[in-house]
Formats: sequence, C-alpha cells, structure tokens
Amino acid sequence: MRLRIGQIDYANCTPIFTALKSNFDCTDYCFVSGVPSTLNAMLATGEIDLCPSSSIEYGKASEKYCLLPDISISSIGAVKSVFLFSRVPIEDLDNKTVGLTTESDTSVNLLKIILAKKHGHTNHFQRTSLPLAEALKSFSALLLIGDAALKTAMTHHGLYVYDLGELWHDFTGLPFVFALWIVRRDAAAEKHAEIKALSGKLKAAKQLAYDSYESIASDCSEREWMGTEALVDYWRTISYDLTPEHCAGLQRFFRYAAELGILSREPEILIFS
Repeated sequence: MRLRIGQIDYANCTPIFTALKSNFDCTDYCFVSGVPSTLNAMLATGEIDLCPSSSIEYGKASEKYCLLPDISISSIGAVKSVFLFSRVPIEDLDNKTVGLTTESDTSVNLLKIILAKKHGHTNHFQRTSLPLAEALKSFSALLLIGDAALKTAMTHHGLYVYDLGELWHDFTGLPFVFALWIVRRDAAAEKHAEIKALSGKLKAAKQLAYDSYESIASDCSEREWMGTEALVDYWRTISYDLTPEHCAGLQRFFRYAAELGILSREPEILIFS
C-alpha cells in the first residue's frame, strides 16, 4: 500500500515539497492536500500515514504518534505568516473577544498561551472564516495564519499587527515549532522501511531547499502574488530543523498548554528511528 502523505498547500511548505518532488522518486507516495486543521483530522483517523502537522495535534494524542527526526516548520523569532491583527494594542486586549482562524490549531493555542502567560489576560475566543474587515466589526482582534496572513500583512489597514513567532521568542528565548512531521505509530510499524526512506529523502530535500530558494521561487505560484524577493526573504526566516533547542521550545509550549488545560498532560517527545 502506498505511503499517504499529507501536504499543506501553504507557502511555508513549498520549498520542502518542491525539493522532494523535484529530486527524488515519489511514485510510491500518495500526496493528500489540505489545510492544517483538515489534515490533523485525517491523521487522527488514519486517513493519512504522516504529515507536516500542527504541533498541538501531537500533544493531544502523542500515544499514537511519533515524529520524523531533523525536520519541522519553526521560527526563531519572527515567522512572518502568523499574525494577530488588532484594533487596540495587545496590552489592552484583556477581557476582549478575539477571532480565530479556522485553519489552525497550534497557532490558536500559541495565541492563548501568549495572552494568558505573557500578558496575564483573560479572553473570549471565537472561530471565524470572515475576512479581516468583517471580522473586526465583531472582534477586537483576529488571528490569521499562512497565506491569508501573508496577504493581509501586505495591505495597509492601520491596525496593530503582532507576529506570534516574535512574541514567543521575546517571551521564552526559544524557537517555536509550529508544525512537526507527525507519523502514526501503526504506520511506523507497518511501513517502517518506506518511512525510513522518506525521512532520509526529506532531510536531503531540506538541505536542497535551503540552498535553492531563488530557483524554487522562480517557478512557484506564490511568486505571482508575493514576488520573488519577498518570498525568498520569507523562506529564509523559517527554520526547517528540529534541534535540541527546537525540542526545548516544543516542550515549553506543551507545558504551558497543559497548565492552561489545553492539553490533559505534558506529552513525551518520541522520535521515529
């Protein structure tokens, strides 16, 4: 049976998937596209075997998952694609209602942690798919991620804009791991050799991507609305590694999430081998 791989069609995933598909034989792989929240659900139910999936998904059900080594989607400071757009300064958001993207789970909970742990706020939250101008008629602030955040940040709207990667790094001094390559443990057992081979390809693809952002940007759809220079600059802000420091940031996130009741417990980080 073919290895079923979730593929997030966001600009932050483009370099890895482009390098993988351009340089390695992927005929035995079935790529399934979707936004993070959709792929999280598919991973949970076993509709896909592995995916660059929201870190919080691993935290919620770590007993049925493990992680591919050496690869993530992280930031060490600003991430440039996870933004809180607010009508008031973040210091004044206490007791306010905040709109949340429907496309993310990790970034939503990162925002809850930052507001509660960094600022001591108590907030109300509501998921919404409304565009920014409409959402801010009902909410004091709106969290957007991915391409929607990138596009909105490029417009002039006169709002307070906060990069959640930057807020986390200022607060903790650690990287923030937005997504991990999460593998179902049953798939890891049944398709161990295939996943081991894919892990090696991804590690090599990551290095190829780091070395060829300009050429990848010259032939991808995001260039049409973002421009080559801005796209390359964006990719260079992302860390695709998973080092001990990244794992420390991940563990801190899980600890805060457990303290706030987002997770039932602080999970162990188990790496596929």
